[in-house]
Amino acid sequence: MPRPLVTLDLDLVRAFVTIATLGQFTQAALRLGRQQSTISLQLARLETALDTRLLERSPRAVRLTLEGARFLPHAQRLLALNDAAVAELSEPAMVGSVRLGTPEDFATTHLPQVLARFVQAYPAVALEVTCDLTLNLLEGFREGQFDLVLAKREPAARATREGLKVWQEALVWVSGAAEAGLGDGPVRLVVSPEPCVYRKRATQALDRAGMPWRIAYTCGALSGAIAAVKAGLGVAVLPRDMVPDGLHVRGAAELPALQDTEIALLDHGALSLPARRLKEHIARSLG
Repeated sequence: MPRPLVTLDLDLVRAFVTIATLGQFTQAALRLGRQQSTISLQLARLETALDTRLLERSPRAVRLTLEGARFLPHAQRLLALNDAAVAELSEPAMVGSVRLGTPEDFATTHLPQVLARFVQAYPAVALEVTCDLTLNLLEGFREGQFDLVLAKREPAARATREGLKVWQEALVWVSGAAEAGLGDGPVRLVVSPEPCVYRKRATQALDRAGMPWRIAYTCGALSGAIAAVKAGLGVAVLPRDMVPDGLHVRGAAELPALQDTEIALLDHGALSLPARRLKEHIARSLG
């Protein structure tokens, strides 16, 4: 007898996708505004409906099973279609444009899927995305060049600067070759121009460890900095989940630990409807 078809509950699917994306039940519960026990129950109900295990749980991490990895892209498409249908029916005539500024490294890793889902939901809204250094983004924001800006900042800046925290970054040291030593003399750094949070993290960590350093290469473009590191000009600091192929993470035995930093979403307050919807979408999607 053929197995009866299962109609999926999208609330359960959304809970699964959020857990899989964030890697933690606690963070998923915060993102969805629910209790952790509720999120756990929703995942259990989804696994029962599908008659398969989607996630492996441990005290420190959550990871996808083989079946979970196969199901995830289908789950994401289901949610995207649902959100697009709801948006089209609730605000079918929303048109306009939104000017968004973002750091280049963040734009190339975390934003593409987030912005793609927004465009699917609001196809008549044009996005104007500018990638630049945080310093230039903040200057453009003050001059009214952007509606919204994603900016790197120190966690302590929350108390003194406007903006909503949407992402926390764990930072690591990277070099061009796993077997390459740091050599004699000061640590050679590949950095962005000041002021740069990653640059500050690197120099402060080395100073605390009593390790001499020097700036070997400064470049405002992410691609140029990565090329310099690959060529062996020095080590650099990058977010752990943004390390590209060809670079190697250096261990704590060689270089000091780095403090996390964060990404904040800034706006001027008086936003157009499309800009307000994008702000809500980014905040909901990222944290």
